[in-house]
Amino acid sequence: MKVHEYQGKEILRTYGVATPRGVACFSVDEAVAAAEQLAGKRWVVKAQIHAGGRGKGGGVRLARSVDEVRQHAQDILGMTLITHQTGPEGRLVKRLLIEEGAAIEHEYYIGMVVDRSAQKVVVMASSEGGTEIEEVAAQTPERIHKEVVDPVAGLKHEQAKDLAARIGLPDTVLDRAAEFLLGLYQAYWDTDASLAEINPLILTTDGKVLALDAKLNFDDNALFRHPKTRELRDLDEEDPNEIEASKYGLSYIALDGNIGCLVNGAGLAMATMDIIKLYGAEPANFLDVGGGATTEQVTEAFVIMLRNPNLKAILVNIFGGIMRCDVIADGLVNAAREVHLTVPLVVRLEGTNVDQGREIIANSGIEIISATTMADAAEKVVAAARGQG
Repeated sequence: MKVHEYQGKEILRTYGVATPRGVACFSVDEAVAAAEQLAGKRWVVKAQIHAGGRGKGGGVRLARSVDEVRQHAQDILGMTLITHQTGPEGRLVKRLLIEEGAAIEHEYYIGMVVDRSAQKVVVMASSEGGTEIEEVAAQTPERIHKEVVDPVAGLKHEQAKDLAARIGLPDTVLDRAAEFLLGLYQAYWDTDASLAEINPLILTTDGKVLALDAKLNFDDNALFRHPKTRELRDLDEEDPNEIEASKYGLSYIALDGNIGCLVNGAGLAMATMDIIKLYGAEPANFLDVGGGATTEQVTEAFVIMLRNPNLKAILVNIFGGIMRCDVIADGLVNAAREVHLTVPLVVRLEGTNVDQGREIIANSGIEIISATTMADAAEKVVAAARGQG
């Protein structure tokens, strides 16, 4: 789950992580009132959407008067902001963050994620803040420094101080920077975050270390432990189909291809998408029905996939372990009848009661293309999508 910048900063402040003062706003009048409340001579008007690259898209603007705050707020609120992370459709801006201006001496990058190979949290830092960290990693990887954290001991002050020194923060602020990193790590750990990214972390001309931006993502599977965090979810920022799928216990993510995928198990779903690409096509979605797909779930899965105007075919790839293939076959047949499929359907079943499942499909009277192996299924669904079946 993602949250907005201003929400992330509110969380970080409770852990002693310093940020500029700011106020979240939902209207132009609120933005003007916020600027007056913050006082000062300059402010930053920031669009609040769940995507990076807002500045390049015109969603972050500097104001040197309250009148400019008003004008920028009018321009940004209600705009469709397009960035490299939103896709060409962009995101409608419904919230703003009005923040006090900062006198920036230098910008840095800080990020925290789980390194799955090490099975530990890794802290990444760079002197190249304010830019796309992917570009830095690709072009100048030596400028990215990493510190792996022992999960029992946690991030130590000396580790944090050393990392701050390695990215070029001055000696005079190293202890302050270390405290910043310790607070950020504790926030990451306590909230079950999957990502904590500060880009940029800034050093101001008067020696302050501040999080100028904040991106926090949280592990969906741990949200039951954090009801207050769960309340921060902004459904306006999520794909309506993904929201609908979650109501039925489906894990759904829309993609750019034209072959729908319905699979049980995330690993098998990834493998299914890979083999579709191997055979020269692109998956239209990731869709994991989990370990106990019911007729209702399968029906909803078909409905969601069929909303995609680019959909040319559907591949159902099921391994019946705990879930029996005959039960799945019954659900598939009933769901296919209910939604009146308008694209070719390829089904590959394997596992418990697979012969019974295949028999149910063969005797259903519905035009279903049966496959035996993953390669067979991929070849058939790609051909069907191209009208060659």
